[in-house]
Amino acid sequence: MSPPIVLLHGWGLSSAVWAPLTAQLSPQLALHAPDLPGHGDAPIAGDTLADWADALLPALPDGATVVGWSLGAQLALHLAAHAPRKVARLVLIGASPRFVAADDWPNAMPVDTLTEFRRSFDLDPAATQRRFIALQALGDAARREVSATLTAALTPADASHQPALATGLRLLADTDLRPLVGHIAQPVRLLHGSADTLMPVAAAEWLADHLPNGRLSVFQHSGHAPFASRPADCATLLESFIRD
Repeated sequence: MSPPIVLLHGWGLSSAVWAPLTAQLSPQLALHAPDLPGHGDAPIAGDTLADWADALLPALPDGATVVGWSLGAQLALHLAAHAPRKVARLVLIGASPRFVAADDWPNAMPVDTLTEFRRSFDLDPAATQRRFIALQALGDAARREVSATLTAALTPADASHQPALATGLRLLADTDLRPLVGHIAQPVRLLHGSADTLMPVAAAEWLADHLPNGRLSVFQHSGHAPFASRPADCATLLESFIRD
């Protein structure tokens, strides 16, 4: 039997975002797609990346191939380092160990940009989510299809979800997983769009260079969500990786 596959989505969305990819995967695969804490139907967890990872653990079977996208990729990296019995392999999509730029990390969003984004979310969360979707689809040859997929999977920024969504933005601002990367022994396949404006491809290249067992595939003319614009190609790579 194939190992189970766990799909971890990104900020502000829900597990429904995986629909284009799961439609292309073999029906024999055992898929698990939990919502992140405070997203979709999932309850709120704590205030740290570790708290969120711990909240996901009960939904993760042992020995899984964990597929993480964006914030989900950072959670997948954390899980691989801290709960290795759960993670046999990693597939990281649109991934970066650090979302915001620093003096020693230029491959990221400027700090001021994310600070303004967080301020906008506090004032008008729904408009900020729409802007975030536009950024994720930017540069993708299938921009309209990507936007439609992400919009359909949004977690509403209502009173019950807004606190967790705000915490998720803070996690993106504060998380730096570079010290962990060299200790992740599992095989890792990185999938990244060449036109990703949120997490530049240089960040994925850094991961491929520093992960002991990392390999990168770049999708030309794709943005931050290649699994939505190139689902058949992503499914083929994922299933090939599982069989290796």
